[in-house]
Amino acid sequence: MRQQRLFWLSNDDRLHFPPVETALTQPNGLVAVGGDLSPERLVNAYRQGIFPWFEEDQPILWWSPDPRAVLYPDKLRVSRSLAKRIRNAGFRVTMDRAFRAVMEACAAPRRQSAGTWITTGMLDAYTRLHQQGLAHSVEVWDGDELVGGLYGVGLGAAFFGESMFSRRTDASKVALVWLVRHLQTEGARFIDCQVSSSHLATLGAVDIPRARFIRELDAALQQRPDGMGWTFDDGFHPLRAAEQESRA
Repeated sequence: MRQQRLFWLSNDDRLHFPPVETALTQPNGLVAVGGDLSPERLVNAYRQGIFPWFEEDQPILWWSPDPRAVLYPDKLRVSRSLAKRIRNAGFRVTMDRAFRAVMEACAAPRRQSAGTWITTGMLDAYTRLHQQGLAHSVEVWDGDELVGGLYGVGLGAAFFGESMFSRRTDASKVALVWLVRHLQTEGARFIDCQVSSSHLATLGAVDIPRARFIRELDAALQQRPDGMGWTFDDGFHPLRAAEQESRA
């Protein structure tokens, strides 16, 4: 049996991570500890299939779990009730209009947990990525009130989902549907959902082996080296996009 050792990062080694194959099995996918949340380190981590997740009183923890949860755009499941809400709820959906506000809403305490993994350092780090055009948000509005949304990182033809929130029924799902349909128009290969959940499974997310995820990630990075577009076209609507795709 291979003896597993925890890899510690230093702040002066911004780009180096160990191979994801060396990640611990318990806890599943822990690759390394320490380092910082500089834009250079974060981008390098995502490009290798690694993401940070830690709580306020912990050092920075870097993960690459096996299996990996992904959502392929053409496998998105939109229930009748969700489609009806998209059509009739009167929500307005935007992209990259309120990135920090979306992150802060995702960081707010939830019923099942009093704490948050979206620390002040994470807020600042991903805001810097957003300012560099690498992190993005989708916002759902009821009038002028922000009622739902999500954020993540876009590299190549892949989107790495980080978190979502709802203050109205299905508002986060509405944001996800808009994101997925937009990504389809951009030729995205997948949304990285990191770890599976029953909520994501109902929307079509599946688990794949980490080795396959890394292969598909490498292909996505090569497919769109300059990245994807991050604005909704005039007249874009996710349900119409899906209907046009089904007729094609």
